[in-house]
Amino acid sequence: MRYLPLTDADRREMLARIGVATVDELFTDIPERMRMAAPADLPRAKGEMEVERHLGAMAARNVSASSVPFFIGAGAYKHHVPATVDHLIQRSEFLTSYTPYQPEIAQGTLQYLFEFQTQVAMLTGMEVANASMYDGSTAAAEAVLMAHRVTRRRKAVLSGGIHPHYAEVMTTLSDLAGDEVVRLPPDVTATEDLLAAIDDSVSCVVVQTPDVFGNLRDIRAVADKAHAHGALLVAVFTEAVSLGLVEAPGAMGADIVAGEGQSIGNALSFGGPYVGLFATRQKFVRQMPGRLAGETVDADGRRGFVLTLSTREQHIRRDKATSNICTNSGLCCLAFTIHMSLLGEAGLTRLARVNHANAVKLAEALAAVPGVKVLNETFFNEFTLRLPKPAAAVVEAMADHHVLAGVPVPRLLPGAGLDDLLLVASTEVNTDADRAAFVAALTEVL
Repeated sequence: MRYLPLTDADRREMLARIGVATVDELFTDIPERMRMAAPADLPRAKGEMEVERHLGAMAARNVSASSVPFFIGAGAYKHHVPATVDHLIQRSEFLTSYTPYQPEIAQGTLQYLFEFQTQVAMLTGMEVANASMYDGSTAAAEAVLMAHRVTRRRKAVLSGGIHPHYAEVMTTLSDLAGDEVVRLPPDVTATEDLLAAIDDSVSCVVVQTPDVFGNLRDIRAVADKAHAHGALLVAVFTEAVSLGLVEAPGAMGADIVAGEGQSIGNALSFGGPYVGLFATRQKFVRQMPGRLAGETVDADGRRGFVLTLSTREQHIRRDKATSNICTNSGLCCLAFTIHMSLLGEAGLTRLARVNHANAVKLAEALAAVPGVKVLNETFFNEFTLRLPKPAAAVVEAMADHHVLAGVPVPRLLPGAGLDDLLLVASTEVNTDADRAAFVAALTEVL
């Protein structure tokens, strides 16, 4: 029996209160053709063991990321997460804590947010970071909206190397705000002329490095041109581990940095929840979305932590809020903070070097396969292949050979004429045996 706490008398009272005779009247605004004529064809109730067996059988039809050589990236990366991370974040005071409105009972939460902010600021080369966003794509979109507030302009220019999903989120939120977005065509080889798109009407230029095709980009010239026209440079990333090896966006002139922190401390988890990283320069801090945890001292002079800046409508007047973000990905940024603390600066650098070395080994091996070409001159741990066959079909065939080979570019950019391109990512989890299996399977499939 289903648990239905309301009685018929309860329902009649509620219907009378809102002025309708039946529940069906509540759905009159939905066109008839859109309504179900009968209940969904689902199996009736089963016992717990039967349900577990059924769902287990369904799950077994998937090829999991941990069961075969895995080379999928494009914004979500398979890294090793130490068991310590999961053990610590499952402590009850972390797993069940909510927004720290009352600092006197949330000192632990506020302290790790403070430490998280410090780590993100150092990684990105910026002066201040917030206490996280939902994920990388919404962080990037909030960066564009923030640039509009700072410059009082309404036009953003997006590089053709931006992850298409990120670009779509930025475009959607900008459309809702009535802002203009100029989205340059897909740029596989990082040769686009962003400078030509910058003029005095531009609020910000958004560039991703490494970009969606894996190219590392030197964004200094773009920063200089943007600043000369009074615009801001927004730097975006999807692979946080890259910041352990490549130059920080802040050092290359970025004014706002937004990206995805999933790679550090957070598993793939079928696409989420993830954790958005957001950092900027001190002079722009009051236009930053989300919230900022700060350090202070209490009445007795002891170190303590508080929410220093909360620019959301739950804390201040709605018309003064910089964003409608309701919370932060607290548990995910705690996982990030713990993993970063375990690695330390030297450990992150070593991890990044291993990622890069593994990717170089794989790219060199794949380039020797007849008909395969690596398109990148420089990359971190992800690169683009041009194949002699459609990439989607190759990936399906590779899966039959028990290798998850990457992401076909047409899945991200359908209709762009890039059907023969494949994105391949290689991290520290890939072994020589994994690389050999990839090369052997690809050779056989082609």
